[in-house]
Amino acid sequence: MPKHAPRNVMATSCALVSALALSLTGGAAHASASLDYVALGDSYSAGSGVLPVDPTNLLCLRSIANYPHVIAARTGARLKDVTCGAARTKDFTTSQYPGVAPQVNALGADTDLVTLTIGGNDNGTFINALAACGTAGVLSGGKGSPCKDAHGTSFTDQIDANTYPALKSALRAVRAKAPDARVAVLGYPWITPAEADPSCFVKLPVATGDVPYLRGIQAHLNAAVERASEETGATYVDFSRVSEGHDACEPGGARWIEPLLFGGSLVPVHPNALGQRRMAEHTMSVLGLS
Repeated sequence: MPKHAPRNVMATSCALVSALALSLTGGAAHASASLDYVALGDSYSAGSGVLPVDPTNLLCLRSIANYPHVIAARTGARLKDVTCGAARTKDFTTSQYPGVAPQVNALGADTDLVTLTIGGNDNGTFINALAACGTAGVLSGGKGSPCKDAHGTSFTDQIDANTYPALKSALRAVRAKAPDARVAVLGYPWITPAEADPSCFVKLPVATGDVPYLRGIQAHLNAAVERASEETGATYVDFSRVSEGHDACEPGGARWIEPLLFGGSLVPVHPNALGQRRMAEHTMSVLGLS
């Protein structure tokens, strides 16, 4: 919207966005109207690829149907959403894009609740692993474990050496800015099944032996996120059980994560609208907000 837009038009637009978010998340607000809630994190928090997009910051590909908006609509919390697609842990304390403030700047002494997902973009873990294993899967015709054979423990080694300490540093920065807040750190829902599904190769072209390899990398990342959360006094929200059977190989209506190819989202290998709602619901259950 142009900078010279009348104030009443801007207020009307904000009201419409809020009303739409409430209708999309399907529930009346209750009980927590006094809760000051700040949402941080990467594209899994931002709901990148889920419509409608937040028009206030198109760089971040933030959805107004993401899990923070679902939680806020269902609890009545006052939400400040600074989630941003492609965010890394460093973007909690430095500017990700020109005009985009460090995410922890949204926090304050009066913040009651913080939610976030972060870590998958550090070292390019998700995108590099998926690109490497997808390419190897196509070249091998889906046979063997060419990605694992080529990369071994390199992805998990980087998680241990770089991502884990960066997670702890980022969470300490959150705590410093919001000392009295309850901080919930969400793990990443499963992207792949535990074992290869031959019928899924067209949607997720990963070789048979590399499907469990990719899942192992994700499990290692989630374990690092959990460990960093526990060591900094945050609550870890574990999706390893509840997201089982909702990976990118499942059919539409069952999957929470869209596949790499032939999916229904603008951003592949990310949670769809159902996934965002389920992430919100499980988080509220863990936090005792529902």
